[in-house]
Amino acid sequence: MTASALALILAAAVVHATWNVLAKRAHPESSVAFVWLCSAISALAYVPVVAVLFVVAPPRPFGALGIAFAAGTALIHLVYFVLLQRGYREGDLSLVYPLARGTGPLLASAVAVAFFGERPSHLAAAGIACVVAGIFLSAGSARGERRAIVSAAYGIGAGASIAAFTLWDKHAVSALAFSPILYDFSRIVLQTLCMAPLAFARDRTAIARTWRSCAREAIGVAVLSPLAYVLILFALVHAPVSLVAPAREISIVFGTLLGARLFGEAALRRRIVAAVLMLAGIAAIAHG
Repeated sequence: MTASALALILAAAVVHATWNVLAKRAHPESSVAFVWLCSAISALAYVPVVAVLFVVAPPRPFGALGIAFAAGTALIHLVYFVLLQRGYREGDLSLVYPLARGTGPLLASAVAVAFFGERPSHLAAAGIACVVAGIFLSAGSARGERRAIVSAAYGIGAGASIAAFTLWDKHAVSALAFSPILYDFSRIVLQTLCMAPLAFARDRTAIARTWRSCAREAIGVAVLSPLAYVLILFALVHAPVSLVAPAREISIVFGTLLGARLFGEAALRRRIVAAVLMLAGIAAIAHG
């Protein structure tokens, strides 16, 4: 893995952990309303960025294939965000976040090796194992058995969604050479449009109530979430998914430590051990 790809991944990890802390802190009464609100704000925030892109370095048109890929990733991301937000409503950040981030690279790397023909070196493979082991070690227990089971199920479901859109998007920005910025902007716009009927169907005042109670968190998630993912998309252009997918999960180090400090979640000593495992894994991946 190149130094530039690793730098993109580490920057994305910090940004990603930050927006997950904001999502956990939000406590919206409707997960669907909160996710739609974040998506709509992201689409608006992206407009000037895309405008500058077309002036400075106009990307090639997507065509029907590009629209189809953007629509596919929009649907997968919708599932991911809703599962993640509901997981945070049910349980601790230290349980849901590690499971989501751990299941994703585990599945994505396995599929990449099995179907894409990617073959990481022995050192990189050992690094992948360390990262995944560290992620699962850092997972804390939610309070109450039922909450633990439900929140863990949401976390694993979110992780499966991560694996799905990581592989899907790797093909889009690497093999098909779609512009990462234009591709992600298209994804967010389609995601917002697709989710609008769900967000307004049951209770049209839910959006307004969510804005009043969670405006700061929604804006933070809306800006930081696409920023984190665009950094990863640029990394995927230059590095194989079997290395990028697990390496980006260093965000769990920042996320779990912030969770322990901000939300009073326990087992900090175990998380430090997990962090050392993951840092060792990142070093192995970078040199592999």
